[in-house]
Amino acid sequence: MLNFTKFERINPEKRDVLQRLKDYDEVYQVFGKHRAREQSDRCMQCGDPYCHTGCPLHNFIPAWLKQTAEKNMDLAFALSNETSPFPEILGRICPQDVLCEGACSLNTGHGAVSIGAVETHLNERAFENGMKPKFPALKCDKKVAIIGSGPSGISAATFLLRRGIAVEMFERDDRAGGLLMYGIPGFKLDKTTVDRRINWLLEAGMKLHLNCEIGRDKTIAELENDFDAIYLGIGAKEGRLAKIDGEDASNAYLAMEFLTGIQKRNLGNKINDFIDVQDKKVVVIGGGDTAMDCVRSSVREGAMSVKCLYRRDEANMPGSKKEVVNSKEEGVEFVFNVSPNKIIKDGETATGIELLKTGLSEPDESGRQRVSVIEGSEYIEEADIIIFALGFSPEVPAFLKEANIDTNSWGGIEINDSCQTSNPKFYAGGDCKRGAHLAVTAALDGREAAKEIVKALV
Repeated sequence: MLNFTKFERINPEKRDVLQRLKDYDEVYQVFGKHRAREQSDRCMQCGDPYCHTGCPLHNFIPAWLKQTAEKNMDLAFALSNETSPFPEILGRICPQDVLCEGACSLNTGHGAVSIGAVETHLNERAFENGMKPKFPALKCDKKVAIIGSGPSGISAATFLLRRGIAVEMFERDDRAGGLLMYGIPGFKLDKTTVDRRINWLLEAGMKLHLNCEIGRDKTIAELENDFDAIYLGIGAKEGRLAKIDGEDASNAYLAMEFLTGIQKRNLGNKINDFIDVQDKKVVVIGGGDTAMDCVRSSVREGAMSVKCLYRRDEANMPGSKKEVVNSKEEGVEFVFNVSPNKIIKDGETATGIELLKTGLSEPDESGRQRVSVIEGSEYIEEADIIIFALGFSPEVPAFLKEANIDTNSWGGIEINDSCQTSNPKFYAGGDCKRGAHLAVTAALDGREAAKEIVKALV
C-alpha cells in the first residue's frame, strides 16, 4: 500500500467519442486486473478514513481496496457487498467526485483513489468467476410488501431477504428497476446490470408483480391485510416546469418523458408518443445530471444542435463534473448565466425561448451565490424542442390518504427515526421521503428501513 507517490490517479478509459455517439453502450470501460490493483495500492489506509464517512452507505472502502491490491478478491467482494445492495451499479453512477473520492485524503495533491472504478471492477470480475450475493433460505413466517422497484425498493428487498424475510415487490411499470431502468441512460448504466440484480432477488425468493399499480390493480387495504409491513419506495417522478408563459407548447417536454421513451424504445417497446429530436434544435433547461442525460441522449438521437441553458456559471453546476466533460466532448454547447423568461410560440408550437442574462452575488453564509436577473438583457434562443430538466417532486398517490400516511408541504412522506410513517405498518425511504436525490441515498434509506422492519418483526 501507500504507493500514491509511485502511481498517479488513473480514470477508467472511455470509448472513442465518435464511436460512442453511435449507440447507447456504456462509455466507461471496466478496469483490468493490473490497473485495479495498482489504483487500489494507492490507498493510504487512513486510520480515520474520510472516504468511508463521505460515502452515504459508509462502505468499507479502505478494507476492500486493500484486499483488491493484495489479490484477495473473494474477501474484497464480500466486503463490498456487505453494506451496499448493488456496488457494481453505484460504482458506475455515483458522483464519487463529491462523495467518497471527494473526501479522499489524497485530494490534497496526489489525486483521489479511483474508488468507483475499483468498486465496479472487483464486482464484475467476481461475477465473471461465478460469484454472486448469498441469501439464506426464507426462514421467517413474516412477509413484507415493497411498493416501487427503484434503488430504494431493491435495497430494502436485498437486506430483508438477507434476514430470511419473505418479500413481494409491486411495480407499476413493465420492468423492475425504476430510475435505474428508465431514468438513467444506457451509456451510463447497461440495463442487463439492473436485470442481473433483480434476478438474484427472484432466485432468493422475492415475488415480483409488474404492471401492478397500487390503488388501481391492487388496493392498499389488501396489502395492509396480507402483509406484516409495507415499504414505500415510490420515488419522486413528478417533473418540474419553469413556471413561465408558453411552457404548455406542444414541443416542450419534461426530462423523464424524453429519457423514458428512449430507453423503452431501446428495450424493444413500441412507443406511440416518442419524442423525436432528429435534425432538431434542442434546448435543455437545467444543470444537473438529468440535464446531462438529456443533452447526451439528444446528441445520440441525431439532433441538429444541442444547447444546455443554466442560470448560474459552470463552477456552480450541481451535477457530476465528469458528466459536463463528457457532454462537451460529445458536442453539447453550454450557455451559462441565463434564466428562461418565456416560451415564444407560433400557435401551439414553441419556436424559441426568451432568456434573461443573470449575475451572481457574493457567497452567503451557506457559501451559495444568489442569482440576479440583469434587466434589459433579454434575447431569444431558437428551439425546435425544449426539454425541462429542473428536478422532480414526489407524487402523492391517493392510497397514502387511504392508509392515513402523512405528507409534508411539498408532498414528501413524513417518517420517524424508525423509518415509520404516521401509519406504523408502513415504512418509507428514498426520494418519496427526502425529495429527488441520489441512488446511493435511496439505497441507504432502503437498507436502514429494512433494519427497522427486521427489529419490529423478528
